[in-house]
Amino acid sequence: MNKVFDIAIVGGGIVGAATAYKMHLAYPNKSIALIEKEPRLANHQTGNNSGVIHSGIYYKPGSFKAKNCVEGRKEIVAFAEKYGIEHDICGKIIVATDESELENLETIYQRGLDNKVEDLEKIGPEQIREIEPNCTGIAGVRVGCTGIIDFRAATDKFGELFEAGNPNNALLLSHEVRQIEQEPNGTQLHTNNGVIEAKYVIYCGGLQADRLAKKNDVKLDMAILGFRGDYFELSEKGKHKVKHLIYPVPNPKFPFLGVHFTRMTDGSVECGPNAVFVFKREGYKKTDFNLKDTLDALTFVGTWKFFAKHWRYGIEEYRRAFSKKLFLSQLQRLIPSLEMADLAEERAGVRAMALSDTGNMIDDFKIEYKQNGIHVLNAPSPAATACLAIGNEVCKMATDHFKFT
Repeated sequence: MNKVFDIAIVGGGIVGAATAYKMHLAYPNKSIALIEKEPRLANHQTGNNSGVIHSGIYYKPGSFKAKNCVEGRKEIVAFAEKYGIEHDICGKIIVATDESELENLETIYQRGLDNKVEDLEKIGPEQIREIEPNCTGIAGVRVGCTGIIDFRAATDKFGELFEAGNPNNALLLSHEVRQIEQEPNGTQLHTNNGVIEAKYVIYCGGLQADRLAKKNDVKLDMAILGFRGDYFELSEKGKHKVKHLIYPVPNPKFPFLGVHFTRMTDGSVECGPNAVFVFKREGYKKTDFNLKDTLDALTFVGTWKFFAKHWRYGIEEYRRAFSKKLFLSQLQRLIPSLEMADLAEERAGVRAMALSDTGNMIDDFKIEYKQNGIHVLNAPSPAATACLAIGNEVCKMATDHFKFT
């Protein structure tokens, strides 16, 4: 017998779970299903990121990213305080180590002001040393409202609250959507654990977003590419060298913020990530390979246009991925006293990068409609920070598009 719901949300990362939570709050009498292919929520991008509550300082004023990061940050912090989610508004510094970075540092600072990011301050070498005694830089920006959080725990709490809110709601784990069939009055989602019917569907597929859209016959001019980010944890010997969060000035040509230092909620300190094209979308090891994922990436015209533009950057990232010595040298730009013995355990995460068929990275959020479905095709960082604000936006879109009452 098919399971029937008013609304189904496909994808149990933090954006999908926050959307389910927000939809329930807006429509408490509608039955909602949150469908996730893994045996638990937040198993990919959400559960493997650096756990940073971003301020909103980096993003183009007026963009969806900027607006939702600032609003979402305040909301996720309030949520964490209310429900006891481990977090700490510890602040961070963005540090320039070379004069060539000063212009971009100023641009970032001005963006923070334009985006109404609170508790910003320009700092010099002496203040950098006061905040982070082991960090060396010629100028910086202190961002007091940046923090750290356990995003996996937040995602679990969204799922728990949404499921408990209505006896007809369901959290369906280990349900992989393999086929999508449009019906006159809704959609049939064929999974490995049976068929789920819903009048309306919201797709928050992350690394699989474009594939879900294709299953739903959405015409796309973009594709998802996976980029692995490698992290090292600082050893007991080395972790005292980082007190808060330390970021470099990012290269404006790329969507990545550069190798940085993050004090985690459990007291450990991570450094990373790099950004390396992967041959398996959900592959966390350096040698992971999946033929379908590789063919999908390498037969997309935008991939080769992207590689042609950024091949030098890509080669450098690959070199660092396979050389601990080169990775260390990058970290030493911020903390010169760091030694090989300070780098301990290694882990990785994979982020979804939406790429247009012209080879350009799609920097802002991208959402498409298909009959009774909404597809969140691109929700890049700071999506975890902004998840509740994104949930609000998707809820409004659903109200308008689906004519909810």
